[in-house]
Amino acid sequence: MLLLLVLIKKFTIVNLLKLNNMYLNKILAILLIISAVWSCKTQKKVDDMSSKKEIVNIDYSAGPTTFIYKTKGDYFKNVPVTLSDDKTEIVSYPHPKDVYYKGELAYPSILENGYLLDNRGVSVNVAFLNLTYDEYSKLEKPPTVDSLFIMIINNDPLVELYDCGNRHQYKDDVVELNRIIKKKQLVKCKKVVGE
Repeated sequence: MLLLLVLIKKFTIVNLLKLNNMYLNKILAILLIISAVWSCKTQKKVDDMSSKKEIVNIDYSAGPTTFIYKTKGDYFKNVPVTLSDDKTEIVSYPHPKDVYYKGELAYPSILENGYLLDNRGVSVNVAFLNLTYDEYSKLEKPPTVDSLFIMIINNDPLVELYDCGNRHQYKDDVVELNRIIKKKQLVKCKKVVGE
């Protein structure tokens, strides 16, 4: 009988210890999960705060200008020319050999939120021709100014145009300009066209 009581006591103590370990392990697991979730939220808050505090400095020193823009229509493949302020004449246009950028046809680079990065002559008085870069590059000589003027398909195509400073300041212009756009830092660039 004494042996039976000792075995029952031993059984209950062992079972209690096992039960306590199960609960202890569950509590530890829950605490670990809460801690992991908390640290992720804290890190996200730190990342959000640092991204808001990140200062974007634009270099406007002399050099090629970085223009990003949006247009009223799809002129992605069309050659740009520059008009006079009163839009009555073409004051600048490329030679067929000059519609290249880094060895490729100078199509604009596509950026976030519908913006384009100019690689060939978009500015405040831009107009687009009905000729594509490909068609224009195959011409043996540039058309006359009068014939180019007749080829204009839109002499007021811009919705927005930003001057984002000297092009040489960017190591990877597309990546860096997309970062500026995503972080709503376009206000650091000079708005040339748009409200």
